[in-house]
Amino acid sequence: MTDPTTDNAAHDAEQLRTLERIISILLRTGVLASLLIVLAGLILSFTHHPEYMHSHSMLKQITTPGRVVPHSLHEVLTGIRDQRGEALIALGLLLLIATPVLRVAVALIAFALERDYPFTLITAFVLAMLVLSFFLGKVEG
Repeated sequence: MTDPTTDNAAHDAEQLRTLERIISILLRTGVLASLLIVLAGLILSFTHHPEYMHSHSMLKQITTPGRVVPHSLHEVLTGIRDQRGEALIALGLLLLIATPVLRVAVALIAFALERDYPFTLITAFVLAMLVLSFFLGKVEG
């Protein structure tokens, strides 16, 4: 006869390993996809503007702070449609920022499914603060 306590502990440990695998895959995929998108944006920028490779003054124009780059999701999507490299780079950076936020959302779902209400509330609060910070940053910017 098997001990139900041991079975529950083994089941809980397996669920935890599964959750850790999902989060690990999410984080690795997000960072790798972000890297590839940023690289594609750099390649696109240098393909459309080969003078960046040879002219220090032209390169300085794109690396100077205050340069006009996409600042909203709409501008990013419009820039991607127009095949602008800096819009693709911005998309990669947005994905990089979104990756840990998605990690928190996955943890929230996992805690809720496990009926771990204290951690569900804490994680929901953290997610709400992250989302709120994006909206407050938009108001300021």
